[in-house]
Amino acid sequence: MWYLCVFFHRLLDYRKPEVESLAKLFGAFDDNQNDDVHPQLQWKLPLHHHPDSPFHLVNLPSEEIARNIANRSILVKGMYELWGEGGSYEELKDSILSYPDERKLPYLESNSTFRITVDTFGKVISLQEHKELIQGFTYIPFKGKVNLRKPEHNFWLIEIDNCEGNNGLPPVEQKRIFFGREVGAADRKLLPTYELKSRTYLGPTAMDAEIAFLMANQALATPGKLVYDPFVGTGSILVAAAHFGAMTMGADIDIRVVRDGRGPDRNVWSNFKQYGLEMPVGLLRADNNLPPWRPGLKEVFDAIICDPPYGVRAGGRKSGGRKLLKGAVEPYIVPDDKRTDHIPSTAPYSLVECVHDLLDLAAKMLVLGGRLVFFYPVLREEESPHNHFPEHPCFKLISSSEQILSSRYCRVLLTMVKIGPYTEEISLAARMQHLEFRENHVKWLEDGNLHSAVFSPVDAQLKETGDYKIKDSTKKYRGKYV
Repeated sequence: MWYLCVFFHRLLDYRKPEVESLAKLFGAFDDNQNDDVHPQLQWKLPLHHHPDSPFHLVNLPSEEIARNIANRSILVKGMYELWGEGGSYEELKDSILSYPDERKLPYLESNSTFRITVDTFGKVISLQEHKELIQGFTYIPFKGKVNLRKPEHNFWLIEIDNCEGNNGLPPVEQKRIFFGREVGAADRKLLPTYELKSRTYLGPTAMDAEIAFLMANQALATPGKLVYDPFVGTGSILVAAAHFGAMTMGADIDIRVVRDGRGPDRNVWSNFKQYGLEMPVGLLRADNNLPPWRPGLKEVFDAIICDPPYGVRAGGRKSGGRKLLKGAVEPYIVPDDKRTDHIPSTAPYSLVECVHDLLDLAAKMLVLGGRLVFFYPVLREEESPHNHFPEHPCFKLISSSEQILSSRYCRVLLTMVKIGPYTEEISLAARMQHLEFRENHVKWLEDGNLHSAVFSPVDAQLKETGDYKIKDSTKKYRGKYV
């Protein structure tokens, strides 16, 4: 059945991938289908709407699945059973009256309560206009009582004004009006509860709560699943996964972060305690370049979610440093009397090497069908030779959602699913892919273009000529850069 899916107008590229991941989680696809041929939902745009519009029609197998998706999603404002639509209120009336009575009557009974909510997009209407619009639905035979606080059935009248994009919204050629029954709606208290400004323990790279919950949804975090973050930092991503009931585990190369924090009541553990969440299974001081797992250990985690360091807010580090430079071949053994306060030496860790190690770790440690969700930086230049994503024979890329951060730079949320077992042959093939990937990216990374794209977005040639007034001609809508 087709439902009207209304999104919050933000993070536009993330919207459909999140809904499709949740549809997978709640059983919208046949169990015989697997992520090797990634199933996708059917989507349609309402008449005269732009692809960036927050209004989409989606085909879902049942109302229960639609409700579950809407209730858990971060970017879905609501799911609605559409009773009618039109370009005018006369067309809307005809559409509602033609909607099958057997679909309407169960929600119009005398022993039920209801409410009609008016919402607009691209315009503002007065309270008096609200009342007049609601009073115009006398042709619908409501027999129940009005309950404005906790109605059994919530009906929505949504009016979209025609606009040409000059108000920062996606263009709508003609006015469109929808009327429908709310099937499910987002939890509006979730993000304010977990916002970073109220978090007990924060670091410079703490993941924004909204993005962390999106990543947890992409990874299908649910009770009984074990989620791992190899760059755990202050634990923001694991907090989101734990909220959805998943068991969590994290690692970081900086022992001061995972062990000490800023005191006994301000550390990673206190973040979980603050929200009453299940504590992580474990927090390790571990190096992504030299993982601590015993040889032969495979397929432990259901999902790996992380934000690898790529040299913008924090540079990547791996084990190494002075002792390695002095020619030490064997692992350095820390004397027992220095173990308490010892901080291991580290060396720079390039993004290309970090991503290769991450894919290799995920290929070994994820269960078959497990998901790897991580951010990857790209430059925005069209057809750039650097803008291809890392690959691995064990994984299939199922979604890439772009978040624009400056005029030249964006980061892409990659969601990959493990489609095959890890073998020595796979490891060799992955190494060959990595060498090709590294060759394509090494000049971009060595020249420092990533850093300059973020902090110096003005082109170098424009700096020399002093012309700073040239603007990107690409149309931008409110929400595209959020």
